[in-house]
Amino acid sequence: MPPKRTTTDDGPSRASHSRESSSGSVRQAHQPGKPSQLRQAHVPSDRSSSPEETMHPHRYYDDDNDDETQPTSQPVDLNFTSDGITPAATGGASARPVDQNVAPQHSGIIEIDLEPTVRTRLLDHQNWDAASGCGDPNCNHGATSPRPRAHRNYGSFAGSIHSDNSFGGTYPGITETAEGEAPDATHALLGDAFADSIGGSGNGQKMSTTKWLAERHGVKNQRMMYLQYYIPILNWTRQYKLRYLKGDLVAAITMASFYIPMALSYASNLAHVPPVHGLYSFALNPLIYAILGTCPQMIVGPEAPGSLLVGEIVRENIKKGTTGDDDGRRNAEIAGIVTCLAGAFILVAGLFRLGFLDNVLSRPFLRGFISAIGVVIFVDQLIPEMGLARLAADQVSHGSCIDKVVFLFRNIGNAHGLTCAMSFTAFGIIMFFREFKKRLQPRYPSVAYIPDRFVVVVLSAIFTWRFRLDQQGLAVLGNVNSSGGSIFAIHFPFETSHLKYASDAINTALIIALLGFFESSVAGKSLGGGDPNKDGVTMPISANRELIALGTANITGGLFMALPAFGGYGRSKVNASTGGLTPMSSIFLSLITILCTVFMLPYFYYLPKGVLCAMVSVVAYSLVEEAPHDIKFFLRIRGWSELILMGLIFFITIIWDLKRGIGVGIGLSILRLIRHSVRPRIQILGRVPGTTNQFSNAEHDPDSVEFIEGCLIVKIPEPLTFANTGNLKTRLRRLEDHGTGKAHPALPRVRRAEHNKNIIFDVHGVTSLDGAGAQVLAEIVESYRKRDVRVFFCRVPSERSPVYQLFDKSGIIEMCGGPRHFVNSVEEALRMTELERLTEEWGSEAGSSRAVSSGMA
Repeated sequence: MPPKRTTTDDGPSRASHSRESSSGSVRQAHQPGKPSQLRQAHVPSDRSSSPEETMHPHRYYDDDNDDETQPTSQPVDLNFTSDGITPAATGGASARPVDQNVAPQHSGIIEIDLEPTVRTRLLDHQNWDAASGCGDPNCNHGATSPRPRAHRNYGSFAGSIHSDNSFGGTYPGITETAEGEAPDATHALLGDAFADSIGGSGNGQKMSTTKWLAERHGVKNQRMMYLQYYIPILNWTRQYKLRYLKGDLVAAITMASFYIPMALSYASNLAHVPPVHGLYSFALNPLIYAILGTCPQMIVGPEAPGSLLVGEIVRENIKKGTTGDDDGRRNAEIAGIVTCLAGAFILVAGLFRLGFLDNVLSRPFLRGFISAIGVVIFVDQLIPEMGLARLAADQVSHGSCIDKVVFLFRNIGNAHGLTCAMSFTAFGIIMFFREFKKRLQPRYPSVAYIPDRFVVVVLSAIFTWRFRLDQQGLAVLGNVNSSGGSIFAIHFPFETSHLKYASDAINTALIIALLGFFESSVAGKSLGGGDPNKDGVTMPISANRELIALGTANITGGLFMALPAFGGYGRSKVNASTGGLTPMSSIFLSLITILCTVFMLPYFYYLPKGVLCAMVSVVAYSLVEEAPHDIKFFLRIRGWSELILMGLIFFITIIWDLKRGIGVGIGLSILRLIRHSVRPRIQILGRVPGTTNQFSNAEHDPDSVEFIEGCLIVKIPEPLTFANTGNLKTRLRRLEDHGTGKAHPALPRVRRAEHNKNIIFDVHGVTSLDGAGAQVLAEIVESYRKRDVRVFFCRVPSERSPVYQLFDKSGIIEMCGGPRHFVNSVEEALRMTELERLTEEWGSEAGSSRAVSSGMA
């Protein structure tokens, strides 16, 4: 049917197509007044509904106004044509003037309701989501299955995260500094939790974003919200379910069978303290970490590097004569001092929110140092494994790793046969099962439950007791008693008489703290805070709260003269793979260790020292085995600086000693970090040929871009601070002289000066700016303006941003020529340069004409 022309009172005529109307009705007649109304912008600060809510209003289970109803318009018939849907005429007419037939227009999308059927009747329900059959008008069920509610960790909510104001966002009444810090000194120093508690209700500038969002979304108990964040046991116990108990208990028993003998080995063979002090680390630290830690599946305990460093301090004091090899009490006190100092360093770092320090030590540094520690440990354990401990005590007990290797080659003929057989057999069995589990566990996860190390330790002790091998020269652990006279005796480590030990332990304690926190951080990031879609509890991980948890645990352990304990990735993976889901596995591990310490110490008498050394040797091997992978990676990417750093630290530690190795490594890492942070990474841009708005780095491929005459386009891709702006002037001068930052400064100017008449800064990457950086940038702009160079800034943050405000306060905007020199794109800046050039030329020509005219007159 040909279209019929219809007219309206206020607009041009429109074409309308019609055909017979179907048996349908309009619930609401929606027709956008203009196409842009189909998609409406919705910002967090806007309290209006989102587009989806506007066009399809629906309800949620916890909306506040449950009794509101949506108004509906009168039904109107429609005409369906091949070109669209138009209102049908009344009385059977196919089309009439729009002003007579069309209902009042609304913005939105036309919605059609066909005749109600069994399938569509639910759609007429006031809240179709509630019509699932349960009878509750506020239920959360779908038609066939329950819908998951929002996961809540803290407090209680009066509103819903599904409401139309649930976009979150920053408190609009707060103004941050250019560095992104809170403007209020109280919030900046103490954080939101303490500042909100001190400040009371808070309003205006003193209200934090956290408090504003909590009040806006109905978080009723904000104090409990903060308590559950800073004391995680209050959080995860509320999420705990009874079905998690079995997995946590099995994981704790499995770990106890593996790591209780390991703790005895660390204490006796690495730290040179009575073996029971290794058990204290597993008895106390996991319990405290379960209360304060943020990673549900991480298990803390003594580690080989930390134990070896404690042993270094003990050996130094033995060498000085302040203690002896057999003075277990004094050696344990020294270990307690080191543990307390390491915990104090960690705790202070957490209180001052220095959790970012886990990124200071580079991967090559850690790999080189940890690999060297693995070699040192392996060589150390070979001496007791071969039955040469007494002979080595008189010659190389305090020597370097190289000295001990030479000693082993010279005295290989003096090795004790029974000790070698027992030690190397245990080492072979453990290594076999280690590889066996690694290969089969992906297909058969249950092999992780095989307690191979526990079986090796038990069988070796039984054989030693049954055949009296200790009387044939096999060294055994002997009496495992506490050095304090009673089990779990508390001893304050910082008595006046112990200050001479503390001075020697400070440096080593700091190294232990750094290494322990880094390993704990790696384990925490790998394991995460739990998956809400799986069984287990979920907690937000925080590096600062991890520091506080680890620091508190080690200070407490130091009071009992325990070894330093931190989170271990391998141990935590064993916990996760054997069923541990929550921190309750750590609590169970502590309880099992306490029971073993109280009731089973006499049964440790016949444990062969060679078998315990073999277990430590397996750990040493695991520390070294990842080095080849890293070396291959850096070789593939030609990372020569990383390889040099790794090799240098490795050989210094092996040839010299641990302290000097880690000292050199930390010094080189800090130098690399400073060098990286102070170097400005500005780029010269060129235009991509055939385009007007695409620009790329001319340093990468200069033949694929074209330069603009009279313009130098410089991109600053990073925040500007005091660190990286000191050399900014020199780098810019190189770009002006050579058109690149790669040329040697001895090269004379090769870029023509007229190509630097317009400087365009692309500052899209300048997300923050401090006062020193603003001062240097203002001096640069001022020097350009004195040389009559026009300066433009493009892609600057909005006028409300701290960066723009600092530009304004420092006078940069005024020196450039006002806000018109701050544009949205490089293309727009290029147009501005051409416009100003033409304006200046026309102005000079007009001035010349007036001068000529006045001269002729």
